[in-house]
Amino acid sequence: MAEYQTIRSVGAGARSARIDEGLRAHMNKVYGLMSVGMLLTGAAAWSISGLATTTDPSLAAGQLGSGKYLTDLGALIYTSPLKWVIMFLPLVMVFAFSAMINRLSQGAAQLFFYAYAALMGLSLSSIFLVFTGTSIAQTFLITAIAFAALSLFGYTTKKDLSGLGTFFMMGVIGLIVAMIVNIFLASSALAFAISAIGVLLFAGLTAYDTQNIKTTYLEHAHTGDQEWLGKAAIMGALQLYLDFINLFMFLLQFMGNRE
Repeated sequence: MAEYQTIRSVGAGARSARIDEGLRAHMNKVYGLMSVGMLLTGAAAWSISGLATTTDPSLAAGQLGSGKYLTDLGALIYTSPLKWVIMFLPLVMVFAFSAMINRLSQGAAQLFFYAYAALMGLSLSSIFLVFTGTSIAQTFLITAIAFAALSLFGYTTKKDLSGLGTFFMMGVIGLIVAMIVNIFLASSALAFAISAIGVLLFAGLTAYDTQNIKTTYLEHAHTGDQEWLGKAAIMGALQLYLDFINLFMFLLQFMGNRE
């Protein structure tokens, strides 16, 4: 009997070790995909903003400020009706990706995520026209530190955060509605409130989503379905990517120095 219990204990320990190793690999993949997405977004935003502006008056299609002009591309992106498509298309793509993920292969889902990250770079490229490069870099660094701390908390905490899911979802919907309304109201007070709530909301979502990614893996690791787990990693990367981007953008409203 004692020998049986020993064998059973060793077997359980081996399974636990395999799950821990698999979880580390899964989380590394999530953070790796997210990091590639962030690089694509940053590269696209920086390069597009460079193509959209010029200091040569002969190439100007519009003036930004003293000695700085919009090129034809810049005028198309930032002043034509196309700007509304660029603004809302990433939101549409997120909902489409969530609906399609089960029908996509792992490779197609990863390609969709990278395409989305590049498009997000186009959408965010205007920050280089509005804020100084130094303040953008400083805000990005602060966001990265805060994100790392919040994600670590979500990964290590023993407290179950799943009950906050509905609250966060309603908060995101309310925030989107308020942002759309403020496009037409242009209220500085409402913009400040939106930014403050956005920072708190996406700080909480970072911890919540990290724990949810971990829990999802632990619930499905025993199935051995690598295709499903691969797509779960991509969806997790998208969730954390959106948490980081939104946290960065809301913090930039407080900390960014305008051109």
